[in-house]
Amino acid sequence: MNALRSPTAAALFDGRQAWSSAQLAQAVAAMARHLHAQGTRVLATVLDNGAAFVVLDEAASAAGLVHVPLPPFFTPAQMQHALQAAGVDTLVVAAPLATLMAQAAPGLHFTALALAEPGLLEAPLMQARLPHATVALPAGTAKITFTSGTTGTPKGVCLSGAALQAVAGSLVQALAPLQIERHLNALPFAVLLENIAGLMAPRQQGATVIALPLAELGLQGSSRFDAARFDAVVREHAPHSLILLPQMLRAWVGHLMASGQRAPASLKLVAVGGAAAGAPLVRAAWALGLPVAEGYGLSEGGSVQTLNLPALDANGRLVQAADDSAGSVGRALPHARLRLADDGEILVAGALFSGYLGDPTPVPAWWPSGDLGRIDNAGRVFIQGRKKHVLITAYGRNLSPEWVETTLQNHPAVLQAVVFGDGEPALSAVLWPTQAGLPDTALQEAVDAANSTLPDYARVQRWVRGRAAFSASTGLATANGRPQRAAIFAAHCDALTPLELPMSFHQRLLNDTAAARQGLLATPIIQGALRGQVSLPSYIAFLTEAYHHVRHTVPLLQALRAALPTHHAALAPAVDEYIEEEAGHDEWILNDIAACGGDVEAVRHGRPSHATEVMVAYAYDTIARGNPLGFFGMVHVLEGTSVSLALMAADAIQKPLQLPDSAFSYLRSHGTLDVEHTAHFATLMDTLDSPQDQADIVHAARAFFRLYGDVFRGLPLPQPAASPAVNQQPAEALA
Repeated sequence: MNALRSPTAAALFDGRQAWSSAQLAQAVAAMARHLHAQGTRVLATVLDNGAAFVVLDEAASAAGLVHVPLPPFFTPAQMQHALQAAGVDTLVVAAPLATLMAQAAPGLHFTALALAEPGLLEAPLMQARLPHATVALPAGTAKITFTSGTTGTPKGVCLSGAALQAVAGSLVQALAPLQIERHLNALPFAVLLENIAGLMAPRQQGATVIALPLAELGLQGSSRFDAARFDAVVREHAPHSLILLPQMLRAWVGHLMASGQRAPASLKLVAVGGAAAGAPLVRAAWALGLPVAEGYGLSEGGSVQTLNLPALDANGRLVQAADDSAGSVGRALPHARLRLADDGEILVAGALFSGYLGDPTPVPAWWPSGDLGRIDNAGRVFIQGRKKHVLITAYGRNLSPEWVETTLQNHPAVLQAVVFGDGEPALSAVLWPTQAGLPDTALQEAVDAANSTLPDYARVQRWVRGRAAFSASTGLATANGRPQRAAIFAAHCDALTPLELPMSFHQRLLNDTAAARQGLLATPIIQGALRGQVSLPSYIAFLTEAYHHVRHTVPLLQALRAALPTHHAALAPAVDEYIEEEAGHDEWILNDIAACGGDVEAVRHGRPSHATEVMVAYAYDTIARGNPLGFFGMVHVLEGTSVSLALMAADAIQKPLQLPDSAFSYLRSHGTLDVEHTAHFATLMDTLDSPQDQADIVHAARAFFRLYGDVFRGLPLPQPAASPAVNQQPAEALA
């Protein structure tokens, strides 16, 4: 241990042995000679953190080989796919993992592999030669990292040595002011983020790498974490830096709060990546003295592109950044460039990957990340969600919910399944049985059966029986049967939210207004429209009432902004953004009415229904005489309803009435826009920590659900026997 306390004497400490730079260099050179002599081209390793991985990783680089680090938590099927897809010819595993690998590749013959002088390793290494044919790889490929697999089949990302060195060198440059001398590896080396930012960069910088077996740190598999044990290890080894996934940070913060402790004094940097941490968690960590800096990156960009590094104090420690930087993943690192596409998708350039395994498609200069975000005037990046429907768990595992849902629905007890878990430590599911009388034990058997075939990060840990079938009539599915995920979550979030984790305010808002929301969705005209029971007079009546409340949206937002109390001045930019985006939407509605053959001027100069007048008046009164923030309850109601119903309602109305696309600019634009707005709205709500503000918003939202429901209840219902002429004539003749 004395060597560890002297950074100049130790390049690596593996929990048992402090390796000097000379010892490590000697072991790397010997291993490189061995691999080269036996003709290795593509080396795969399945190893815990420790000296063995470090030596093999650096030896592969020195010998000009391709290294494929595989995480031990992959299933045998995933292991087999990765080995074959990459054309691996040499496999090295720790002895305890040889049995697992024999399941992945039957017929393997393992032999002992000497790493360095006897006694330096706790567990011996085993090597096997594989008969795989050579696979064509992009020129310069030095490492292949496999994603966790959004479907069950991991995707191989090919990275060049130059790209890896560029990212590592960029991190060294950005972190130089911190003078980090000891880095503790808290994530598996097989995870690219730790491999580059937690091994290559510290080694390049000359810091001591503390690479302990992960079980000693309290991490088991890909998603089980003992925060108390981890805290004790950090205090024992006194690192300056470490990298965590959001769920690990959340658990550690909870442990510190429960035990009344502050952050370990040695820490200068706690980098957080792999998934979104969220501003509330970052602020809670700052309050405990944890020098948290959230980062962002993707495997296709060499693991990390940004880091939210605030200023340093006189002792070279990170100091709390300005409050408005919480939730940001920071500015681009020296090697990276980021910009936004027209639809808000983040595009990344600089040190990009060379291509996917088996895919000859050239990599563009700007890689589409699949993430939506914004970049402020200071260059700070804020992530606002996934462009495609892929879950990223709090442990950084990417997966497609459809993969897990299909596995669940393979069981005879499950008719429908919808899986959630974005940003959560484990997956949850809402299940609808094949027969109403099936007991919960049958559904649990289905979950157990599915979990037995899935890797640990894709297993369902919490499930609930659906409160209604997923159908258009319940508002929980589209007309063609696709599940309405937002609506299903809203109807079940009270049961799905993990009890051991604090519920965010936005989650509680969804939970506490779920019953009121169901009351709105149950109105006869909405249910009829979802079944295709529509008429032109009813649709024009809906647009008329929409015009009379939407034309007040900007004035209401302006009133809200003027009424914001001083302590909520930080909300003003968000309100300004809403004002800018909502301007002119009332004119869209008038255009839709015109396309339906309605009397636009009569609507413009007419009066709304009593229900609409009351709803608008309540909104103004909430701002003027109540808590102005209560108006966000109306935002929650209108945008949430648009997300779950607008696009589906437009399709259900247009087809039977044969109306042109120009008659649906309001519904279709809001159905799309409000999907983006709800992510922004959730982030905004989670910045509000006053119990009174939260209670006032929940109260107002419940009221607006009732009032908006009254608007729908006042619309004329379609007649049971509609005139065939209405359904058959072209739209231009419907006036």
